[in-house]
Amino acid sequence: MTHPVPEIRVASADDFDDIAQLMADAFHNPFDAEAREVERGIFEPDRGLLVRDGGAAVAHAAAFTRKLTVPGATVPAAHVTMVSVAVTHRRRGLLTALMRRQLRELQDAGREPVAVLWASEGRIYPRFGYGLAAQRLTVECRATTELRLPEPTAASGTLRLADPAAARPELARVYERVRPDRPGWSTRDERWWRYVLADPAAWRGGAMPLRAVLHESPDGVDGYALWRTRDEWDRFGPRGEVRVHEVVAASPAAYLALWRTLFSVDLTRQLSVTRLAVDDPLLHLVDEPRALGAQLVDALWVRLVDVPAALAARRYATAVDVVVEVTDPLLPENTGRWRLTGGPDGATCVRTDDPAGLACDVRCLGELYLGGAGLGALAAAGRVHELRPGALAAAGPAFGWHRAPAPMEIF
Repeated sequence: MTHPVPEIRVASADDFDDIAQLMADAFHNPFDAEAREVERGIFEPDRGLLVRDGGAAVAHAAAFTRKLTVPGATVPAAHVTMVSVAVTHRRRGLLTALMRRQLRELQDAGREPVAVLWASEGRIYPRFGYGLAAQRLTVECRATTELRLPEPTAASGTLRLADPAAARPELARVYERVRPDRPGWSTRDERWWRYVLADPAAWRGGAMPLRAVLHESPDGVDGYALWRTRDEWDRFGPRGEVRVHEVVAASPAAYLALWRTLFSVDLTRQLSVTRLAVDDPLLHLVDEPRALGAQLVDALWVRLVDVPAALAARRYATAVDVVVEVTDPLLPENTGRWRLTGGPDGATCVRTDDPAGLACDVRCLGELYLGGAGLGALAAAGRVHELRPGALAAAGPAFGWHRAPAPMEIF
């Protein structure tokens, strides 16, 4: 049985509660009033696309207006979020209609050359041109008392506990100091800092309130960690858990000091963190990396909305001059041959009739965009095709970067 697609309209502030209920149902979370008020603070109703049927909210997709760190630059990026379809309205084309309209509006507006999202399931978004651009490590260390970190080589600074909300200006300064060098991090204005540091009881998972520890050097605060603890005991004694949310440090000394603190909280024997970079220094600090229980999972998915603008916006690790033949069935403006010329200091990308050296779809460009995926690996998977001998070897190093893309927060 076919169903007509109901009208898609722009959401309003008055729609928020119904949208929040739709999201709660879709992600199997209870509707918590305190948490919803926090989320209302970052809601951008004019960026929401809503479908109602008989008055009920049955499908929704939205975006946040933020900027994303990419190799060597920061670019405006639509942070796609709050995507869901009611269980009663699945298999009716609502998700496809929402995603197609959102992409078309992003292209037409011309403000954000890329879109980025977290995927609840990895199979959903590749059909809309999103590629897996950043992975992450989750850590579940079961015996923190047995792990050792290096001793500090010198007195590098001091540590102090702080209320996260009260320390927000100091946290923001450290974050902004580090952010430009880490692809995958998003800008945070005051509205987003309020969201990141909000601590509704429903978000604690049975643990204690959020805490902050700051590292101070002679030049001021140069690192912080956000974390909470969960109490647990068994017949052998304490086995509490440290749940780490963020560790941001502008120096190796601050980074080491913060992790030494997190691994030595009294009455804890477990530590968990869900968003470590795949090149996180912690892997090279502990004396037994295997004991971290690190697992690789997907994180950020990127979609190039405007191919030439996006490719010209980032920087490249080495000089590159390559013609790429791109296919994009959803945004035909991106389809064609593009000459990318650039390096560490800048880039240009223009349409050309010259023969292509490489060919791929727009999803592959999304995977390459943050510098995490290897061009050679995509070619080995049959996703990128070499049309001119030597093009892969010549262009491959340019798309990498000296730091792996890293997710910092789920939005």
